[in-house]
Amino acid sequence: MKPSFFHRLLDLLAPRLCVVCGRRLTVTEKVLCANCNMHLPRTGFQFSPLDNPMARLFWGIIPVERVAALFYYESHSKVSNILYDMKYHDHPEIGFIMGRMMAVEFSEAGFFDGIDLIVPIPLASKRQRQRGYNQSMELARGISHMTGLPIYNRVVRRTRFEKSQTRMGRRDRQENVDSVFQVQDIDTLHGHHVLLVDDVITTGATMTACARELLKADGIKLSLLSLAYAKST
Repeated sequence: MKPSFFHRLLDLLAPRLCVVCGRRLTVTEKVLCANCNMHLPRTGFQFSPLDNPMARLFWGIIPVERVAALFYYESHSKVSNILYDMKYHDHPEIGFIMGRMMAVEFSEAGFFDGIDLIVPIPLASKRQRQRGYNQSMELARGISHMTGLPIYNRVVRRTRFEKSQTRMGRRDRQENVDSVFQVQDIDTLHGHHVLLVDDVITTGATMTACARELLKADGIKLSLLSLAYAKST
C-alpha cells in the first residue's frame, strides 16, 4: 500500500531509524532497513520443524509438533539489538512487526497449518508493570494479525518473579523457573493445537516449564516458536 501524505510528512518531521544500524528508514520500511533485514542470520528451522538444534532441546522432555525460531541470537549482535530495544527501550511495536515478519516467512513453509490458537509466555505481574507490556504478547499479536489465529493470554499465568537468567546455566535456569507457571483455564485448551510463543530460547527451560502446565489439558498438541534461538557455544 502506498504511504499516505500524512505518513510521509511524519517521516520528514520525526524520522524513524533502523533498530540495527541506526540509518533512517524509508516510508515503506518498518523497524529494519532492507539491508539489515537481508543480512540477519535466519535459522531456516521452519523447513525442518521437528529436527533442528532448537527442537532437540525438547526431545525426550516434552512432546512437540513443531519448533522454530526466526533468527540465531548471539550477544552484541544485530539480533541482540532488536531484542534489547524491544524489551528495554519501550518499543512494543518492534515485537508486533517482528511477529508479522515471522508469520509471513513461516506461513510459506506451512508452519501454522492445523494450529488452533496462540499462547504467549506470560510475564510476572511485577515485571509487566515495570515494562508496561509483554514482548511475547506483542510477537503473538503480530502473528495473529497475519494468520488470524486467536490469542489466549489468560490460560496460564506466571505465579512469581524469578531471578534474571542471563548468566545462568541450563540446570540453574530450570530450577529458577520450576513451578512458576500455573494453568488457569484448562478446559479451553482441551483437544487444541497450541502455539507457545516467546522472544528468545537459550536452554528451553522457560518454554519447558510453561509447556508442562499446558500439557495438563487432555488431547493437547504443542508447537513452539520464538523470535530468536541462542546457539550453544
